[in-house]
Amino acid sequence: MNKGPIGIFDSGIGGTSIWREINKILPHESTIYLADSKNAPYGEKSKEQILQLSIKNVELLLKKGCKLIVVACNTATTNAIKELRATYKIPMIGIEPAIKPAALNSKTKTVGVLATKGTLTSALFNNTSEIHANGIKVLDQVGTGLVELIEKGEVNTAQTRVLLKSYLEPMLIQGMDQLVLGCTHYPYLIPLIKDILPNNIKIIDSGEGVARQTKNVLQQFNLLNSLQYDDMEHQFFTNGNVSVLKTFLMNDKVPYSAQYLDF
Repeated sequence: MNKGPIGIFDSGIGGTSIWREINKILPHESTIYLADSKNAPYGEKSKEQILQLSIKNVELLLKKGCKLIVVACNTATTNAIKELRATYKIPMIGIEPAIKPAALNSKTKTVGVLATKGTLTSALFNNTSEIHANGIKVLDQVGTGLVELIEKGEVNTAQTRVLLKSYLEPMLIQGMDQLVLGCTHYPYLIPLIKDILPNNIKIIDSGEGVARQTKNVLQQFNLLNSLQYDDMEHQFFTNGNVSVLKTFLMNDKVPYSAQYLDF
């Protein structure tokens, strides 16, 4: 048994959608989550800024004794995961838009990707699209403003609906039948998205796949806990609004602590 926690970081509260999938598939693991809301969104920053922020987060999680780190941010993964893996020996799990399953399942051969600018302009995203979306029309849409609204807890407001509709409808007109959510904040918009799009549009996010990969890597490195232990805990730290963070966790049935941390 290795009681070290799984470390998870994101540019804000969005990665709690990934944390939830990890906790579901790995109920005997402690976790530490960093919400870097002060610097959200990463998607509008330069590659060098994203790398430096990612290093800062990793260093903090290492100080807290994490045994594995999940980069629960598409932008940080696509812009920094290569350098992080080259710098640190600890296992790193990344996340990127699920282009492959969308391309494989598209009947119209048209796939929409809603993501941040930093993700859509990254070399990793473009390489993935070239490999897995050969013969598929990929409609890239930058979700400007969505992360900021979610960070304020404005998930189901008129402003969010209008903005989201302005991004989705042009892709719908062009024939998409698969919508890939390329930002971990966006799963919180799924109820709104379903209200805007027809029922035949498949919505894909990467959370479950990341959780499965996390379990696989823990097993590979002999770090997996198969039994619950007494001092297991889930700790959440944010340099933003703690109250907003808690609203995104209020329906989860596991004990947790959430507090402000200046990082």
